[in-house]
Amino acid sequence: MKSIKRLRLYSAVVALVVVTAAVAADPARETRRAQQALAAGDYERAFAEYSRLAREKNNPLAQFTLALFYEFGWGRAPDPVAACRWHEQAAQGAIPRAAHSLADCLRRGVHRTADAAQAARWYRQAADLGHHYSLCSLAELYVAGHGLPKDPAQGLALCREAAQRGVVPALTRLGRFYLEGGDEIRDHAAARQWFTAAARRNAPQAQYHLAVMLRDGLGGAPDPLAARHWFESAASRGYVPAYFPTAKLYFDAPRVPATGLWSERDLAKAYLWLSATQKRSPDAQERDRTAKMLQQVRDVMPESWLPALDTEVHEHLAAHADAPR
Repeated sequence: MKSIKRLRLYSAVVALVVVTAAVAADPARETRRAQQALAAGDYERAFAEYSRLAREKNNPLAQFTLALFYEFGWGRAPDPVAACRWHEQAAQGAIPRAAHSLADCLRRGVHRTADAAQAARWYRQAADLGHHYSLCSLAELYVAGHGLPKDPAQGLALCREAAQRGVVPALTRLGRFYLEGGDEIRDHAAARQWFTAAARRNAPQAQYHLAVMLRDGLGGAPDPLAARHWFESAASRGYVPAYFPTAKLYFDAPRVPATGLWSERDLAKAYLWLSATQKRSPDAQERDRTAKMLQQVRDVMPESWLPALDTEVHEHLAAHADAPR
């Protein structure tokens, strides 16, 4: 849990550094002591100071950070409604990430009635302030026709603009538009292209989708070895959906002709990723399949390998305890 909090804390500090450039110098200076407390992990002192600045000084950076306290549950239970309310106040102070988050809140109807048209306005505002990924969220509204006239081509153009700026989540989202969109925008070759660009920048979701396309021959010829590489790249970053496909490709690897068994490397890798799947997958049927495959691996794997391999599995899962499932 401590590592999760540190990761979230680091993300918040980075976000604060980024948004500081978008506001006047005084609000940034005012929050310096609060930021130091937050960086030190003193949530109580940081929250008190941010609350004072948010209410008494109407400081947008403080309002934004209070939203993060409620969003991530730092030192208190998460409260999405309170988070959205503070994001709304911070958005009025031209904080880019707050404007994007407010749009998400309005789109989902978290702290007030859902309003896709207002969400679109705030996504555009966030993009204009420099949060370029907001263009892909705006694109989703165009593609679906929610709050805006349905215009998939316009949506693609917006998300492509963000992708061409090198925004990695935009590269991944554009790939998904081309992979999952309707007949008017579906283009598997283009999806593979954008997923490849994001995968090379270490985006695990893109690595996973690229691996699926390479495995299944979508958008080009099948390439099982490349698929295994990208599945394992995603899995190694804690992307749980990639665990079982990685394990299965090692499990299904060609056997050594002389013995009819797996190579030592493929055997060890199959055990590692099957074990990780069994411990982390939320899919009961997948866990059942995994247990049967794992038993076949255990039947032929030397017992002397177990301590080192089990330690590797434990360390990986501990390092990615907060990974999506």
